[in-house]
Amino acid sequence: MGLIAREIESRGIPTLCFSSALSITQAVNPPRAVYLDYPLGHTTGKVADPENQTAIMHAALQAFVDIRHPGEISNLDFHWSADDSWKDRVMRPSPAADSADDSAGADDTHKDDRVARLATPQYQTAADAQAADPACPTCVFLES
Repeated sequence: MGLIAREIESRGIPTLCFSSALSITQAVNPPRAVYLDYPLGHTTGKVADPENQTAIMHAALQAFVDIRHPGEISNLDFHWSADDSWKDRVMRPSPAADSADDSAGADDTHKDDRVARLATPQYQTAADAQAADPACPTCVFLES
């Protein structure tokens, strides 16, 4: 994320990285970023909550005004829930999640359902894959 953002900025286009992984964002040092303490995959808000999403987007865009130094990360003051118990569920999958036999009544909320990372672009649908232009000058693909 940081490398891509720096390359885009070197061409005169301001960037803003959204993050839910503060330590990783600090390590890659993008030109400017906003951090939201939400579960991974929810860096622009809660699903089906347009008010939350709009508020996050407005706060994030304000970072273009507020961030004054390269590498600065603005902490967005939103909360996923009233307490931080959600972090226990997403950060510590239950041992049952690794079990080959899911019929034993394992709690699905604790499963580690992340997909493997691949070196090639992945698409949700065949139509998305067909619509992607591998020669697009603004797209960065992992393999040529």
